[in-house]
Amino acid sequence: MTEVVDRLVGFVEALRSKGINVGPSETIDAAAAVEVLGFDDRGLVKEGLAATLIRRGGQRDVFDQTFDLFFPKAVGAPSATLQFEVDDVEVSDIRALLAMALAEADLRALEHIAEIAVDFLGRVGQEGTNTAGWSAFQTLERLAPSTLIVPALEMRTSSSQGAGGSGGASQQGSSGTGEPAFAERVARDEVRQAVEAFREMVAAEARRRTAEVRGRELVTQHAVRTGGNQIDFLSANQHELEELRRSVQPLARKLASRLAAKRRRRRRGPIDIRRTVRKSMGTGGIPIKPIYVKPRPSRPELVLLCDVSGSVSGFSQFTMLLVQALSAQFTKVRVFAFVNAMAEVTDIVKESTGAGGSELAHRLTHEARVTNWHSSSDYGSALVEFEENFASAVGPRTAVVILGDARNNNQKPHFEALHAIAARSKRTFWLNPEHPSRWGLGDSDALEYGEIVPMYQCSNIDQLSNFITKLLPV
Repeated sequence: MTEVVDRLVGFVEALRSKGINVGPSETIDAAAAVEVLGFDDRGLVKEGLAATLIRRGGQRDVFDQTFDLFFPKAVGAPSATLQFEVDDVEVSDIRALLAMALAEADLRALEHIAEIAVDFLGRVGQEGTNTAGWSAFQTLERLAPSTLIVPALEMRTSSSQGAGGSGGASQQGSSGTGEPAFAERVARDEVRQAVEAFREMVAAEARRRTAEVRGRELVTQHAVRTGGNQIDFLSANQHELEELRRSVQPLARKLASRLAAKRRRRRRGPIDIRRTVRKSMGTGGIPIKPIYVKPRPSRPELVLLCDVSGSVSGFSQFTMLLVQALSAQFTKVRVFAFVNAMAEVTDIVKESTGAGGSELAHRLTHEARVTNWHSSSDYGSALVEFEENFASAVGPRTAVVILGDARNNNQKPHFEALHAIAARSKRTFWLNPEHPSRWGLGDSDALEYGEIVPMYQCSNIDQLSNFITKLLPV
């Protein structure tokens, strides 16, 4: 029983390290669920733990990958590989088996092939050393499953023709415009989905085998991806950034409801002492029902100043799209972009809300004058230009949010320009995607700018959401 408790506690700690907030109460619930469910059905245990430990959307993939490491379905080499000898296995043989499984979209067969492929093609390092393990990348590189889509489709077509069922369907599905038949497109999509499923199976098997020789905690740290809300803006690859941008609209709806609730709580102003005392005369001088001052309902204006240079462009573009999606929560939203020259890009961002990140980046680069004679960030020059040309955008109801890492490339910081902007605005904030330990190092002027306006770390969606709902005035 002690081993089960230790395994469960280690599992919870691993989830917490990947950004899933699991506290003592959830851990107690998970232990109770395991006690009730037992270990006869692994799938049932998995669903029980998921029900007790997951509290937010977007965390299931992280949970599944971590669960497979701490509660694996097998130990050691899978049974599917025991009937083979290393010298007897050829890549061409595995590819042939894989093509047939893809043609039939047989997930069970794909799982067995993934186990065989990882065992014979994915081994890396020397056994007994700290480099030993199994590589999903090496396995997939040698198998190249994407190149089997066409052979799998041909097998599928020949099989259906042999059954006498595809000819009429193909003719019926095709059109006179030369477009592919509907049935063919469905078949191709099914095979592609099977290829993606096989890739995930290979990755899961490689993680499981490697965890046995290098430790579950180490593999969890390096091989299990972080939840979407914890992805670091600065280290995210292009695929992850596109995934983040797709989450803009759902996230905006969630944050809008939080802002609306925050605004409702603030509809009651402070207690009006004079009116409260006057009303209490009817109850013997006891102020049973306080009277509140009615606040003046107003929504602030918002101005974004966004560094769109290469180092922080992903962070700035995501924030621009998110704030634009939240524009109904503010009286007015104006967006300005800069590298070393300031330009208003409100219309570009508004038109690009539903577009991809690459399109927004292209338009910002080619349609807005965000650079002068060089392409390095210069916060001082950009702030001076904003103060000279766009000072009217900031007033006593305006909240100004500056997005950037404050790395000034050893140019003049022009602190006086930031002082002037902060003095005219209602509130001014600076969101920095770098960790505070790097502020002030090298060409960073973050500490000096942070003495003028509050500077907050904003490295991922969670931190950005907290800022919007807790700090931004509404």
